[in-house]
Amino acid sequence: MKSYELPDDFMVDNKNLCGYRVRMIREQTRKANGRKMTQTELAARLQCLGVECDRLAICRIETGLRAVTDYELVALSEALGVSVCWLLFGKKESDVFNN
Repeated sequence: MKSYELPDDFMVDNKNLCGYRVRMIREQTRKANGRKMTQTELAARLQCLGVECDRLAICRIETGLRAVTDYELVALSEALGVSVCWLLFGKKESDVFNN
């Protein structure tokens, strides 16, 4: 399995496709002090983008216990600096739609 691919058992009772990758990119995002971005910090970034989402909601998204709306998906991609396509499929848009 490549790092951006979903685990084999991911779709069992999952309510979203992006949570696994949200957690992966959030944990890889380093701040100026070298620490990884926390769920609280991601929630704050989303709130700056006009999306009300607290730390518990981020946790539930990352674990697949909460669905993600289309506007939340767009805000997550902006807050994390990745494309919506990557959050959904783990690939660039050109790789998804040109096959």
